[in-house]
Amino acid sequence: MCLGIPGRIEAILDGSPLERSGRVSFGGITREINLAYVPEAAVGDYVIVHVGFAISRVREDEAQQIFRYLEEIGELDQL
Repeated sequence: MCLGIPGRIEAILDGSPLERSGRVSFGGITREINLAYVPEAAVGDYVIVHVGFAISRVREDEAQQIFRYLEEIGELDQL
């Protein structure tokens, strides 16, 4: 099963539009993520990330709900 995980953009890194990236936090774990598919995303926004690419923006309340679902099914520890 493929799963997109929400994360919060901590910083936008320099790069051309196709190489735009940022540091995204997933509950304390930070990764560099490609942001080319979400050019409107800014620091503080939540994005859904799949295999290193942010594929959409999501509201904070939706991101928190996803975290609750993952916790309920015991998958939050896997992150």
